[in-house]
Amino acid sequence: MESLKVQDITKDFDGKLALDGVSFDVYPGEFLSILGPSGCGKTTLLRILIGLLEPTAGRIYLDGKDITHAPPDRRSMGIVFQNYALFENMTVLRNVEYALKLKKETRGTARETAMKMIEMVGLSEHVEKKPAQLSGGQMQRVAIARTLALSPDIILFDEPMSALDVATRLALRRELKKIQKTTGTTMIYITHDQEEAFALSDRIMVMNAATIHQLDTPEDILKNPADDYVRDFVIENLAEKTASLLKYNIVRTQ
Repeated sequence: MESLKVQDITKDFDGKLALDGVSFDVYPGEFLSILGPSGCGKTTLLRILIGLLEPTAGRIYLDGKDITHAPPDRRSMGIVFQNYALFENMTVLRNVEYALKLKKETRGTARETAMKMIEMVGLSEHVEKKPAQLSGGQMQRVAIARTLALSPDIILFDEPMSALDVATRLALRRELKKIQKTTGTTMIYITHDQEEAFALSDRIMVMNAATIHQLDTPEDILKNPADDYVRDFVIENLAEKTASLLKYNIVRTQ
């Protein structure tokens, strides 16, 4: 049974289509990557899913409930941004527990929950540091811990590793997959990096020019690309990037 159902989502910006009748399902506990170049519509889709943009047409259902026009705080979704979006004047601990303290139902356990999430992302020894004292990879781990602390049904990632160096990206994505398996959280991951999508995903949704070209497992995309675009953008670029990363002993993240 699908956790998230997206039906015929269209987004029109002054006559220009950013999304053209996009439909897909996301299953509970799945890691789905949305892969495509800049301008293909993937970030617009993410903003519609989280509730930051209204679609021109179409519906979104979460566990059978229509959330198309629900505000972001009523969607049981969290988001991790590329730029971390941390409070610079707060410690790691305060960043992670901040949103928990705002809610009456989580206020009493905010510290305990925050510490648990910080431990999960491997930052226990950095709880009293502020963002300026952390590396880019550590700041992204804080952002992930902060989102996990709210126990969302789905976490959306907006190209969270694109600003990090290669070695940090490789280490962080292994941790991310481990966290996903431990928590069972459904994750939707926006990226333009073919190698990253293939390393992380249960399924990959390949987009271009406001539409979906193929939605399938990494293995089936490699064996049966849907069209020339998938073959050129995904497979040829994947081979090139994988070859350039062989020195890091890349294997598919399990």
